[in-house]
Amino acid sequence: MRLARLCCLLPLIGSSFALQAKMVHRPVEWTLDGTRFHSVLVYDDASAAKRPGLVMVPNWYGVNDTAVKKAEMIAGTDYVILLTDMYGANVRPQQGNTAQAQAAVKPLYGDRVLMRKRVGAALAQLQAQAGSAPLDPSKLAAIGFCFGGSAVLDLARSGADVAAVVSFHGGLGTDDPALAKNIKARVLAMNGADDKGTMPDADKFMNEMRLSPAPWEFVVIGHAVHCFTEVDEDSPGCRYDAAAAARSYRLMHDWLDHAFAGTP
Repeated sequence: MRLARLCCLLPLIGSSFALQAKMVHRPVEWTLDGTRFHSVLVYDDASAAKRPGLVMVPNWYGVNDTAVKKAEMIAGTDYVILLTDMYGANVRPQQGNTAQAQAAVKPLYGDRVLMRKRVGAALAQLQAQAGSAPLDPSKLAAIGFCFGGSAVLDLARSGADVAAVVSFHGGLGTDDPALAKNIKARVLAMNGADDKGTMPDADKFMNEMRLSPAPWEFVVIGHAVHCFTEVDEDSPGCRYDAAAAARSYRLMHDWLDHAFAGTP
C-alpha cells in the first residue's frame, strides 16, 4: 500500500517542481557614452545547469513584450539570453509604429562604428552575468532579427570572440567590407528569396564573407519575404511565415550546437 501511495505521489512531486520553475526576466542596465541602456536577461530557472549565452538583438521595435516572448521561446532550457537594448532606455518605438522605429534605427545605420560599439557592450554585459545566472561564459553567440540581424553581423565584423552569429532576415550591407577579415564567429545569415529590402545586397554580402577566415553560410528561403519570423507582421513585404520560421530556427539550433561543440 505504501509503495502504491509513493508511486502516486511521485508524479505530483514532479509537477510541483515544474510549477516552481519559471522563465526569469531580469533587468540588466548599463551606461555607455552617457546613454543608459535597459536590457532583459531571459532564462528558465528550472535547472542550475550552465548553458550557452546569446546576445539577442530584436527587430527595429526594440525591447518590448513581443520581443520578450520571442526570447522566452528561443531560450527554453537551452540558453541564457540577453535581450538587448540598442537605442537607450528612453527610446521605445511602439509596436507597429514604423515612423518611430525608423527614427530609432537611423542613427545606428548612419554610424556603424556606433552600432558595433553598442552591440559589443551588450556582449560584455552578457559575459558579466556568469556569476549570477546559469551561464557558461565559454559558450557565447549572438542572434538578431531584421535590424537586429544587421547588428549581430556587425558584432561578427568587429572581431568579437563569440562562437557564432545568426542573422534572421537581417540587413546584409556594411560600411566596410574589409572588416570581414576580422571575423572569428561562424556566421549564418538567413534571408527570404523575395525580401526586396535585403536581397539586393546578397551578392555583395557573399563577396564580403569570402574574405572571412571563419565558416559561414548564406541561406535563401524560397517564397519568403522580410520578417518571416515576426508573428505580428502581415503585409506584402513584411510577413510572418510559419514554415520559414520553423525551418530557420532548426538551422539556428544546428548551427549553434556545432559552433559550441567546435565541430564542422
